Amino acid sequence: MKTTRRQALRMMGGVAAAGALATRGVGALAQSVTPGRFTDARASLESYRIPEWFADAKFGIWAHWGPQSAVGDGDWYARNMYMEGSPQYEYHLKRFGPQSKVGYKDLIHLFTASEWDPEHLMDLYQKAGAKYFFSMGVHHDGYDMWDSKYQPRWNAVASGPKKDIVGLWAAAARKRGIRFGVSEHLSNSFDWFAPSHLADTKGPYAGVPYDGQDKAYADLYHDYSGEPADFAKTILKDPMGRDAPDWWKQQYFNRVKDLIDQHQPDLLYTDGGIPFDQYGLGTVAELYNVGPKTPHGQPGTVYFSKTESDCINGASCTMDHERSVLGDIDPNPWQTDTCIGQWHYKLGAKYKSPKKVIDMLVDIVSKNGNLMLNIPLPATGMPDAEEFKILEGITAWTRTNGEGIYATRPWKVYGEGPSTKVVIKTDPTKFDPNEGKKPDLGATDVRFTTKGETLYAFVMGWPEDGVAKIASLALDGPQKPMKAMDVRMLGQEEPLKFVHDGSGLRVTLKGEKPATAAIGVALRVRFV
Repeated sequence: MKTTRRQALRMMGGVAAAGALATRGVGALAQSVTPGRFTDARASLESYRIPEWFADAKFGIWAHWGPQSAVGDGDWYARNMYMEGSPQYEYHLKRFGPQSKVGYKDLIHLFTASEWDPEHLMDLYQKAGAKYFFSMGVHHDGYDMWDSKYQPRWNAVASGPKKDIVGLWAAAARKRGIRFGVSEHLSNSFDWFAPSHLADTKGPYAGVPYDGQDKAYADLYHDYSGEPADFAKTILKDPMGRDAPDWWKQQYFNRVKDLIDQHQPDLLYTDGGIPFDQYGLGTVAELYNVGPKTPHGQPGTVYFSKTESDCINGASCTMDHERSVLGDIDPNPWQTDTCIGQWHYKLGAKYKSPKKVIDMLVDIVSKNGNLMLNIPLPATGMPDAEEFKILEGITAWTRTNGEGIYATRPWKVYGEGPSTKVVIKTDPTKFDPNEGKKPDLGATDVRFTTKGETLYAFVMGWPEDGVAKIASLALDGPQKPMKAMDVRMLGQEEPLKFVHDGSGLRVTLKGEKPATAAIGVALRVRFV
């Protein structure tokens, strides 16, 4: 394999890097996978299968929350505040002053969690129908949200709110029987934080280094000794490239292992594919070895990767699609992760409506997927008024229609209607999510799920004539359904009048419209 210039310079600097190891702390000392069935070899993970509880769960809520939320200016603030000329750079300059004087480290005290009540919030999330919950473990900013052994200065117990955020979230979730997950975005951090090692190129502070160059803060911004002199500049083109030296990859493994061992999550999300070869594979093995087991001895835990080759046929891990929805049924359970607005809290951000969230949930579940929805929290830890309204809207709908969502499986086809005929194009050469390109669902769009012999047909709006028409149930159609004998709307116990023949199923929706009818109604169909 050809050695790149960057790799060559790393090898030349190996002695210096080894000498600097002491300055990198205990985080660089080797730890290993807890002994068990799985190891850091890819082949050892291939016997893993996705547990049934995850296929039943369907809906999770995520609190994408940390010091970057405290500023209230959206996602990637810790990086973009150093990107000269960017909107967040200008925002920082105006609000806090020049980056060479006030860096990211100086903002962490703003992350207070002063109104955070995990017990109350978990009650709300449970009422909204969440069967699992995700806490931020560590984002690209390298700030650990637990009492971290390997990041002793920059964690939520030592600084900021001075609370074990992960531990308190976990306790609140488990008290209510909600599965608990953590997300790690640390694998991208080493090169993602490169802008903090630069300086202004113009203006009164031109050439004055940002605080990422200060060795006193290398435990936050990373130690670039041993890297090429122009590393911080050349790496800017690919902030998610996961370009890092081996000593740092070991730190990565140690920290994620510590997170797993301390908090025993049911689910672990990584922001990309399984990173760093054996170091990343080791975190997967750790999760499977130390977590609960199914009655059949399989791991009861779930690891998410965004790389299809990691999770072929549901082996090794579970596929996650960021802000994207599959176009058809996948035989293996999968997940979409998305947000009502920006990933980190932004004042004035435009949010998805409850209708948009439910459209996504129903479409995803009809294709054998789960939805993980981020509701970002501000510095205080208390959702804003609009976020509460969105939660209320989701709650009202799932309370009535959840029977057709949870513990269901796909039907023969996922749905019908105009939305199924739309061809969505994406660019495979870059991150190009499709959720914003998908049409809104209406009363002529139908999605299907099943539970045993029962079929659920979700009509995604109230038909103008009060008649739901479902062509996929045509008696002489390709799906060859049995004859319907009973049709009822979830939330109403009275049987509905219907006609079932060779052209489909036509159901007369009677009575008062449900309060959530504009979002969609669910019909329970039982057959002869």
